[in-house]
Amino acid sequence: MYAALILAGGKSRRMGRDKLMLPQDGSTVLETAVRRFSEKFSRVLLSVDNASRYPEIPVPHVADKFPGCGPLAGLHAGLEAAGEEGVFLAAADLPFSDPETALRMIELCGEHEICVIRDERGRFEPLFGCYRMSVLTKAEELLVTGKRAMTDLFEISDTLVIAASELGIREDSRMLANMNRPEDYKKLLGADKTALAFSPQE
Repeated sequence: MYAALILAGGKSRRMGRDKLMLPQDGSTVLETAVRRFSEKFSRVLLSVDNASRYPEIPVPHVADKFPGCGPLAGLHAGLEAAGEEGVFLAAADLPFSDPETALRMIELCGEHEICVIRDERGRFEPLFGCYRMSVLTKAEELLVTGKRAMTDLFEISDTLVIAASELGIREDSRMLANMNRPEDYKKLLGADKTALAFSPQE
């Protein structure tokens, strides 16, 4: 069993306002992400920098134990709270992230500790990936020593890297597109809030 861990601890500095509260599908970006993953995962956790943030979201909130240390701190806190085999980490600012693909990645992960995607340009997407409970102590060791990069965790773990094409994610797909600036939001959600260039692999 894996819990879905929705990462929602960012500051939205480049957006100029809380990007997770922007509209999507008649709700907000954050509420839409939580609802989408709740339909496929029996347990959903919300990773936040402060436990009092987003009180309207009705899932357990998990606050960072290493404040200001980014997504790695969110993953660490989420794994500690999960009590499951592991977590599937999904950043809330990926407005078209697909929980069906997440479930497939969990299956492919098998006994590996981490399963992440690498796109056509060779870039990792660490914020849409499968992380087994065995990486908890490794994440804490990195944080204690001042290391914050998710890729540092990849280097010391049994990491399975999957090409985006193996999952049916086309180069023009929006599935792994995140939004940091107003122009990103306008491009992804401003004109057509339902468009999704994603074809699940048969």
